[in-house]
Amino acid sequence: MTIRTVFIACACVLGAHPSFGQAGAAAAPAQTRLLQSPLPSSTASAVDAAQSDYVIGTDDMLSIVFWRDQQLSSDVLVRPDGKISLPLLDEVMAAGLTPRQLRDRLRIEAERYVSVPVVTVVVKQINSRKVYITGQVVRPGQYPLATSMTVLQLIATAGGLGDYAKPRGIRVVRVEQGHPVTLRFDYTNATTTSKAPSNIELKSGDTVVVP
Repeated sequence: MTIRTVFIACACVLGAHPSFGQAGAAAAPAQTRLLQSPLPSSTASAVDAAQSDYVIGTDDMLSIVFWRDQQLSSDVLVRPDGKISLPLLDEVMAAGLTPRQLRDRLRIEAERYVSVPVVTVVVKQINSRKVYITGQVVRPGQYPLATSMTVLQLIATAGGLGDYAKPRGIRVVRVEQGHPVTLRFDYTNATTTSKAPSNIELKSGDTVVVP
């Protein structure tokens, strides 16, 4: 059976349904579009993202998908002010929300244009979680913290210690409840001890200082 035959058959079934009556001809095109527009392949991952506790931040790349409403759908970057820009919806605050919370907010905003909006939010790229390393390493700078990372792993990512580094004097500077906190890290002990290394799990915004 050809694709053309399948669509003709579907259109006939819809047109013959009792609830259509005289409006069947007008409603059929909309129903046909529904048959031609399968649920986006990203829906499964979107459900996972919507149920996660990840908090959206600035510079994150999001994919906003309105099912059957491509004019509202878009890939957007969270701006430094925390907002995203979408067609028709204009500016919507995204930073500080989980994907589920942003999905609910977009659904409410879209009700002005769509009767029953179905929207998914996918975090395509995490750019807001960053850590920093400075001092005597091969490649100091800013690095993404997409998953968990320790001080040892960040040093390795930065190319290792420089020739004049003081491995016992490394510090991790972070902000907790608005106040700076300094954690000491002994690279020599962490890499030579036979016991479990005394490593430090990094948090977004941490700065590792290698003297």
